[in-house]
Amino acid sequence: MSTIRPWRTIERRKSRQIMVGNTPVGGDAPITVQTMTNTPTSDAKATIDQIRRCEEAGADIIRVSCPDTDSTAAFRQIARAAQVPLVADIHFHYKRALEAADAGAACLRINPGNIGSTERVSEVVRAARANGCAIRIGVNGGSLEKHLLEKYGEPCPEALVESALDHIKLLQDHDFHEFKVAVKASDVFLAVAAYQALAEAVDCPLHLGITEAGGLIGGTVKSSIGMGNLLWAGIGDTVRVSLSAEPEMEVRVGFEMLKALGLRTRGVRVVSCPSCARQGFDVIRTVQALEERLQHIKVPLSLSVLGCVVNGPGEARETDIGITGGGNNKHMVYLSGLTDHHVESQDMLDHVVALVEAKAAEIEADMSDAGKSTAMHAAAQ
Repeated sequence: MSTIRPWRTIERRKSRQIMVGNTPVGGDAPITVQTMTNTPTSDAKATIDQIRRCEEAGADIIRVSCPDTDSTAAFRQIARAAQVPLVADIHFHYKRALEAADAGAACLRINPGNIGSTERVSEVVRAARANGCAIRIGVNGGSLEKHLLEKYGEPCPEALVESALDHIKLLQDHDFHEFKVAVKASDVFLAVAAYQALAEAVDCPLHLGITEAGGLIGGTVKSSIGMGNLLWAGIGDTVRVSLSAEPEMEVRVGFEMLKALGLRTRGVRVVSCPSCARQGFDVIRTVQALEERLQHIKVPLSLSVLGCVVNGPGEARETDIGITGGGNNKHMVYLSGLTDHHVESQDMLDHVVALVEAKAAEIEADMSDAGKSTAMHAAAQ
């Protein structure tokens, strides 16, 4: 039901594209959603189980920490089991980067300036190039280099950007260009200013994040304010919402952020009211139940859940499926913006789920037919 409107269009910053495994990042590729495992990487089974949950939530790329040899030893099994590209998170131990690259990492998260000599940087670049790995430079306001803190006195946008440019130069000096960069900070103002300045200075893909953002609610708000500002300005090619919550929740919040800005369209977009005394059914509990029961829907469609007829009909006209509360425990169902039929309260939840699942199957079938038609047309040329 949604229509592209000029005032709703975001013009993305032009960046060059790199590959993280088989996933393009930057250029005109969709903005990818990332998360990070928090299980001990040496426990391959637990890590794979967590990766599977993140994949089901829609994660495009997943980062896995590799702090020791037990972790890189398990990484090969983990990488074989994963269905999305994995980023091996390395900090200071360059040998872990070499091991992870050989074990199947699609990307290495490493700051070249933190691993020691030029020879070590050369070794990491050779391993990345030999294994088709990208590199993510990850500058963080909480761990800036000592000389930059002495120069600027405190973490500031100029310090973060200078750190990033120094690390970038180390890779470019080795003729390595398959990298993306992050300049994260837990302070929203600092992070946004740093990303804005870096976006003007380089053409590589940018990985967005507000680091150490907090718990599920507070971290979601901080991340949405900071990353939302940047995304609205067209800055950002891949995102990770850092929450003190389960990794799959980071993925869900990331997609909701992108969906709100019209930058990704995965799954059900729910339009619902906060509820009031006019509601004809329990809107809050209904929406909670629907969000849980419809997580498995991958195709994009919209659902409005409104408690009464004040704004209900207007919102329902803009969604694929809608329901508005009515009297006598009977509620109006809208299909493709038009009134269609009534449903009683006791049947409403199951009925809406069934309608969404049927609509999703219809959309999937249309997409499949369109894909076949395109392939046949291409073959005939």
